[in-house]
Amino acid sequence: MKILFYGAKNYDEQFFQKLFPQYPGMEFTFIEANIYPETASLAQGYDGICAFVNADLGTAVIEKLHEYGIRLILMRCAGYNNVDLETAKKYGIKILRVPGYSPEAVAEHAMALVLTANRHTHKAYIKCRENNFALSGLMGVNLYQKTAGIIGTGKIGLAMARICKGFGMNVIAYDLYPNKELDFLKYVSLDELLSSSDLISLHCPLTEETKHIIREETIAKMKDGVILVNTSRGGLIKTDDLISGIRDHKFFAVGLDVYEEETDFVYEDMSERILQSSTIQRLLSFPNVTMTSHQGFFTEEALTNIAETTLQNARAFMNGEELKNEVLS
Repeated sequence: MKILFYGAKNYDEQFFQKLFPQYPGMEFTFIEANIYPETASLAQGYDGICAFVNADLGTAVIEKLHEYGIRLILMRCAGYNNVDLETAKKYGIKILRVPGYSPEAVAEHAMALVLTANRHTHKAYIKCRENNFALSGLMGVNLYQKTAGIIGTGKIGLAMARICKGFGMNVIAYDLYPNKELDFLKYVSLDELLSSSDLISLHCPLTEETKHIIREETIAKMKDGVILVNTSRGGLIKTDDLISGIRDHKFFAVGLDVYEEETDFVYEDMSERILQSSTIQRLLSFPNVTMTSHQGFFTEEALTNIAETTLQNARAFMNGEELKNEVLS
């Protein structure tokens, strides 16, 4: 079975190749190019492709993959909002994903963003490197005994809730499907979470219901001086409304690992280019905003789990076994 690996980075190849001896009968080809309508033709002659969260797997791409005989799309990530599931289903193309690789990795990065944005450690590091040991501009707030609001209580959200509990915070949560058995957090309505939380951390999938869950109306319901963190999906926040809220001093700090414009350049070195959109630069211009490049998952443990589950998914498809991680439309 031949699989074309789109958007491959050196670390992807490194972690997958470690496991190849355990999965005979499969041949992976790694290419740096990501998948778009213009690069879909590279999949000709393969049985399946492997893609990541930043891939274009819309209608046009799925139709081209069908023309080239692709029967399997392996998503080496949990999210699949970038995949046209209906078109894939029409052509009988199976979509398999990695539902959980390391919830703690993402949750720990979320808390790192909280601490960095709150205590300005990124700025303190730069100041100290320049022999500037003044404390001006570095004032933060205590998290202890404050209220953390977790939106989305899947595995990552729960891991973040436990971390916040460990910091001595009161933890409340909102989820369309609450887990009533949890005893370390309290479920509340979205409005109550917005109005009561000192820290709001987003951990829900991007769906029609959750798109722009953070927008002008919901921002207005938040406490003044709230800390907002997003390590889930950029589309959960309406960026222009977030910028307006920052300018109105609604937020004490904002930490973003994902953002709406990231698809075209995430994981790419754009340091020598002029970006066509100014949204990212606008966000970075604010002194209370900290941004990273969708790296919440990026730990050795998570990459190992991603490679293992992806190869297990491929083997199950190849052998006609139960597809436990199939995405159904």
